[in-house]
Formats: sequence, C-alpha cells, structure tokens
Amino acid sequence: MTKLDRLIAELCPDGVEYVPLGEIYDFQYGTGNTIPSSGGEYPVYGSNGIVGQHTEYNSEDSPVIGHIGAYAGIVNWGKGKHFVTYNGVICKTKEGVACPKFAYYLLLVQDFGSMAKSASHPFVSYDTLKSPVVPLPPLPVQREIVRILDNFTELTAELTAELTARRKQYNYYRDELLTFRDDVPMVALGEVCELVRGNGLQKKDFTESGVGCIHYGQIYTFYGTFTERTKSFVSLELARTLKTVRKGDLIITNTSENVDDVCKAVAWLGNDDIVTGGHATILKHKQNPKYLAYYTQSTMFHIEKRKYAGGTKVIDVSATNMAKIKIPLPSLEEQSRLVTILDRFDTLVNDITSGLPAEIEARRKQYEWYRDRLLRFS
Repeated sequence: MTKLDRLIAELCPDGVEYVPLGEIYDFQYGTGNTIPSSGGEYPVYGSNGIVGQHTEYNSEDSPVIGHIGAYAGIVNWGKGKHFVTYNGVICKTKEGVACPKFAYYLLLVQDFGSMAKSASHPFVSYDTLKSPVVPLPPLPVQREIVRILDNFTELTAELTAELTARRKQYNYYRDELLTFRDDVPMVALGEVCELVRGNGLQKKDFTESGVGCIHYGQIYTFYGTFTERTKSFVSLELARTLKTVRKGDLIITNTSENVDDVCKAVAWLGNDDIVTGGHATILKHKQNPKYLAYYTQSTMFHIEKRKYAGGTKVIDVSATNMAKIKIPLPSLEEQSRLVTILDRFDTLVNDITSGLPAEIEARRKQYEWYRDRLLRFS
C-alpha cells in the first residue's frame, strides 16, 4: 500500500467529497483591453503564455484561464510572484480550502474549451468556470498527490533541459564539422544543382493512398532532415501535373513566416518517385543528399540565405536567388564521412522514435495518465 493509499484509507474511508469548482476558486476577469508588448517589471499573461511586460500587476501567482477568442478555456500558470492579465480569468484559491497546486491540477483536467459559448467567438463565463464538480480530498491527500505529480513534471523539465543542452551541443559540433579550410571550394547551389520550382498541391488534394507527396508546410511541421516515407498522398491524375521528386533529391521551402525558417530542406531517400507542389523547390544533384540537407541547417547557410530573403509578412527566397547561395563542396568521400558523424547526433537529438525526444514524450504521457487517475476517486 502506498502512502497515498494509506492517507485515503485513514482520512476519507467513506469516499472523497465532491464540490463545484466555484467553492475552491474565486474567479476574476483581468482588467483593461490593451496588452503592452514591452517595458515594465511584471509579465503580462494571456491564455497562450507571456505576451508582454507591464509596470503594474493585478494578481499574485495564480492560474489564468483564457476566457475569450481562440484561447478560450486554455489554462496557463502565472509563474511569477506578481503578474498582470487582460484577456484571461485569474483563478484565486480560497484560503484553507485547497492547496493551490492541487487546485491547479484540477483545472488542467477540465474541458473548458468545449464549454465555451458561441462557435464564432468563444467565451467562457464565470458560471461555466464555477460549475464543474470536482473531488476535494483532505489537505494531506492533496499534498501527496501534488508531490507525486510534481515529481513527474520535474523529471520532464530535467529531460527537456538536457535535450536543449544536447541540441546546442549538436548545433555547435555540426557547424564545426561543416566549417572547412580554404582548400575546399565554395560553390553556388546553381552550379551543382538543378533547381526545379514546384507548382500546385493543396492540402485538400490529399488522398488516403496513391502517389506520395510532400507539401511545403509539412517540411516545417512534420519532416526532419531526411525521410523515406511520405505522410500524405495524391491521386495519380494530380501527380502527373506536379513536379517529380526522385531518390536523393532535396525539397527546400521558398516561403515562410520568418527568415529563420525559410529554406528548410528535407532529403527524399525513398525508392519510389514522389511529388511536391508550390512554395517549394526541388534540388537535383550528384552530391550526398544528407550532406546538403545537413548543411542547410548550419549557421553558415542561414547567413547566406538571409542575403536573398525578401518580404515582410511573408518571407520568400525565389529559386533564382536560391541558386546563388554558396555552400562548401568537399569530396564525396568527405561528405560521406561527415554524414556518418552527423547521423549519430541526429538520432540522439531529433529522432522521435529514440533518444531524448521519445523519452520526454513517454514521460508526458505517463504524467497525464497518473494525473487523470489520481484526480479520479470514484
């Protein structure tokens, strides 16, 4: 029997009391309608996180729930002694009723979003927040549940910090490996690659099966440095109208919302031909595809691409300008050696099926499972 089991058996042998959430929290709308973007000592919390700084505060450390718009119902924790919020509801724990952290965990398992009124302009009212009926065990039981859940969150935080450190280390060594002496020639991409600009292809064109395709947006959200499988497919009829990607080709994005992300590339290593669409350019070449893909992630490449990036709201690097970006071109043998080293780092840091990211994801799922289980007493 665990310590928690003993506490429950001793302090609430006949079951746990259930109360409306309004008996645990006092809810208060944030004041004002302007969110400053800079200046001030105190963080401004919206339902989607910190959105600015301010010179005054309107609450001490408390959870915040978005009450209007796209983030209605999303719970955030104001991680500072004092903070200010305008577009969120401040949740103040009633003194002596519940541990603040236990009460916060109760908020996390509520589906406030589905309770929001008006699909076109969601709004979470006081009545909505007060109404859910939640378990309220004795304070010693609450504290033990908090201790257990905090251990999970601390472990996840440690793993995340480790991953961040590994990624910095990886970026440093990648840049070191891809920095060459003067005897390695610098060439423009257009000298060693045929650049083919994609056309067409929208997400609505995807089918359950057919010809594999990579949409430019998926390069940002789904794919890593290289892949042998596609997430999506299109019909054979549509594929005939799109640009073909063959084994070893790179697909590189032309368009992004910011300069840092534009020109993100993925190397296609699958045996079958696939297709891609607009806002992407296919690089056809005779180099090591992984070497080229890894180099597009380097600091040196980022410096080069900035010279040719244009636009304000939407950043674009045309295929014509992309062809001007210079890269170092060592021998194929040296490219292969570098790829072998970088592959080891990539597996550890970025592969979702192994290494630290998979460990973090497993811990998060474990935490959510235990959180839901520990907060259900029936």
